Amino acid sequence: MKRQLIERELTPEGPRRADGPRHRTRRSVTVNLAESPLTWLHSRGYLDDRQLAGGEQLRRDYERAQLAPSVTMRWDPVRARTTGDTGLTGAERQIAAKARFHGALAQAGGGLQDVLWRVICAGETIPAAEKALEWPARSGKLVLRLALDRVADFYRLT
Repeated sequence: MKRQLIERELTPEGPRRADGPRHRTRRSVTVNLAESPLTWLHSRGYLDDRQLAGGEQLRRDYERAQLAPSVTMRWDPVRARTTGDTGLTGAERQIAAKARFHGALAQAGGGLQDVLWRVICAGETIPAAEKALEWPARSGKLVLRLALDRVADFYRLT
C-alpha cells in the first residue's frame, strides 16, 4: 500500500484538517491518508488478523460491486482480480460481489450493519461513527469487533 503522509495540527479533539482554524501553539502529527480506520485499529492491537481479513473482504466486495454513490453514469469496468470468480463475466462478478456484500451485512445483523458500513465502506473513524450513530464514547470498538467476527464467519475465515 502506498503511503500518503501529510502534517496536521494536533488539537485536543485530534488532528485538525488543513482547512480548520489555526491556533498559536502548534503541535503537529503525521497522518497517513492511505491507511484505513480498519488497518489503524489492527496495527494498534484492537482487531485480530481474522477480523481484519473479514473487514478487508467486505470492503473488496463493496468496491467490486460498485456500490459507492456516484454523481454521473459510470462506464468504468470492474478491475478487481480474484480467483474465486473465474469463468464469470464482469457483470456476473459484480452481481456476485453485491450478493456477498449484502449476505455479510445480513449475517452481521441489523444493529451492526451501520458501524460496518461507516468504518469499512465510508472510511469513517470510530469516534466519527460513534457520534453519527449517537453511541457512547469508546463503545464503537467493541461493537465493530462483534460485527467483524460475524462477517469473518460469513466469509468462513479461520
